[in-house]
Amino acid sequence: MKTEVYSWRVSADQKAALEEEARREGTSLSALLDRVTAEWLAERRNGDVDDGVEQATIRKRAMGAIGSIRGGDPARSGRTSELVSEIIARKHEKESRAFSRIFRKSARRAASGAD
Repeated sequence: MKTEVYSWRVSADQKAALEEEARREGTSLSALLDRVTAEWLAERRNGDVDDGVEQATIRKRAMGAIGSIRGGDPARSGRTSELVSEIIARKHEKESRAFSRIFRKSARRAASGAD
């Protein structure tokens, strides 16, 4: 007995193609999708998928990322705590300066009777 619902978005063309295939087979879209997903899962579980192709795909994706992060500081990971502290200190200093400007401006207005 089916008790779970799963939904996903597909393009209008893909939906039309799926509905056409279900009509061609004389079945419902739900039954078609149930069969297709069951076959795909069985194929994956049985290892019928060419592992070499899958590994090549993984390697290709990994190679696209390898070397893409360049920091110029080979010791950076060991200095993470120090670097984060510096970033926080700079941010705090910047916010303090902004607050001081606002406070001074407000104090000048109060002293001149503008408020």
